[in-house]
Amino acid sequence: MDAKKLILVGGGGHCKSVIDVAESAGFSILGILDIPENVGKTVLSYPIIGTDDNIPEYVDKALFIVTVGHIKDPNLRIKIHERIETAGGRLATLISGTSHVSKYSSIGEGSVVMHQAVVNADAKIGKGCIINTFANIEHDTVIEDFCHISTGAMINGNCFVGKGTFVGSQAVMVNGTSIAEGCVIAAGAMVRKNIVKKGIYSDNPAILKIKL
Repeated sequence: MDAKKLILVGGGGHCKSVIDVAESAGFSILGILDIPENVGKTVLSYPIIGTDDNIPEYVDKALFIVTVGHIKDPNLRIKIHERIETAGGRLATLISGTSHVSKYSSIGEGSVVMHQAVVNADAKIGKGCIINTFANIEHDTVIEDFCHISTGAMINGNCFVGKGTFVGSQAVMVNGTSIAEGCVIAAGAMVRKNIVKKGIYSDNPAILKIKL
């Protein structure tokens, strides 16, 4: 298997962004798996060659990356990751050629670090995460599995983001704060103290708006 060949799973808008990152990181894309009615179409000139049912056919030919976005919650992304792993497939880790990822940090399999993002020293990113364009993950921060840190978000040093959490565009976490598993932090919110209950939070300081 060529470790620089990819199968993308999911053909929507997030797929387009990941294609650009993959190309910048020197990967070649064999094709995309998506819903049945899209088979035969293309995404940025790359063919949709099958559906999730075809995952087993490619486990010996390429690495996989899940290109379904974080839609409301991470559950669909998690299910696809599990399906790939059950089939014996391996997940790639994609790091944009325009990002800065410290050699002292760690990035889990299936995660994507997008253009101009920063992952600083001793930060730990779990598996299946999206670190989106211009996001900043500072030193000693832990981002658990299947989180989406959106465009321009600022996660300061010694922070903790629980599994499956979405942090919106230009949201800020103050140094040393934590967010519970499965939360949604709205765009522009300011997390000034620990968030311990699952829910949707917004404003400055961030407060609970909807309990999940």
